[in-house]
Amino acid sequence: MSGTLEINHVSQSYGAHTVLNDISFRLRDGAIACLLGASGCGKTTALRCIAGFEPVAAGEIVINGRVASRPGYVTPPESRRIGMVFQDYALFPHLTVARNIAFGLHGADDATRVARVNELLEIVGLNGTAQRYPQELSGGQQQRVALARALAPRPALMLLDEPFSNLDVEMRERLSIEVRDILKNQNTTTILVTHDQNEAFTFADEIGIMTDGGIAQWATPYALYHQPVNREIAEFVGRGVFLPGVVLTGNRIKLELGELPGGTPIPAAPGALVDVLLRPDDILHDDASPLQAKVVTKAFRGAEFIYTLELPGGGRVLSFVPSHHNHAIGEKIGIRLEIDHLVAFARN
Repeated sequence: MSGTLEINHVSQSYGAHTVLNDISFRLRDGAIACLLGASGCGKTTALRCIAGFEPVAAGEIVINGRVASRPGYVTPPESRRIGMVFQDYALFPHLTVARNIAFGLHGADDATRVARVNELLEIVGLNGTAQRYPQELSGGQQQRVALARALAPRPALMLLDEPFSNLDVEMRERLSIEVRDILKNQNTTTILVTHDQNEAFTFADEIGIMTDGGIAQWATPYALYHQPVNREIAEFVGRGVFLPGVVLTGNRIKLELGELPGGTPIPAAPGALVDVLLRPDDILHDDASPLQAKVVTKAFRGAEFIYTLELPGGGRVLSFVPSHHNHAIGEKIGIRLEIDHLVAFARN
């Protein structure tokens, strides 16, 4: 049975250094969330506080309606019904796969342990490995064993600390999707900590972007990409460039690429200068368009190229173009602007 998690105005410091600064969020039963940010932003400390490995200096952590941490009070980790999966797997090399998985099933009788181990081997796709040892398995298989061990006691909450970072890119992408499916099927409330935004976007229902110990924005991956609350998040999430524009009446904006229609609130009055975020999917290749841009660089990605294009006025944009349009560096191609989500910030 899964559970809910509430983080209410939690702060934590090491001496004079504030690591967590008044963070708050809530996870519903069965939700998968991610704390995303660069090294040193506080995301691992947040996970350790949730697990009960660290106290909190302010605020409270509530798991399944019960306060687990507040200043001066910490419920021990073993009493929180939390499962954890680490970057380095943390398996016992002298124990078989079955005994690793069964390690957390204290107090259960032999028949219950065997049944639960077999059930989990089926769930994580490791049938036939029960009597093998961790060193006989691949990295991806070892991480599945670590997940099965964490799931064995039916935790209220699962915490994943950079669990895929030791794997190669292809295995990381595949395993993250498979682990997400397992956690969703088990309805396990989960928090992932990572610095990899592709991993976060693939894995999580909700993402909290952390900077300097705080949560800069908490939203779905779609909202973070299309509705960033500030320029820093817009630059951090995905790829894109800013083009200068001027605000016209009716919330219209004039760019070198043309005029954007109104309808979206603009953070500036008519006549003000703004910067408009343009994603590669906002710039479409169109041979019939009179607007031409020069190919400056290109990167082949199988199904598509990502082109860096220079506009007549010197500005540069990015564009995803199907790979059968293989244009040479220096060649000019027709483009048109198609923005469904206008993101603009007043220029400082």
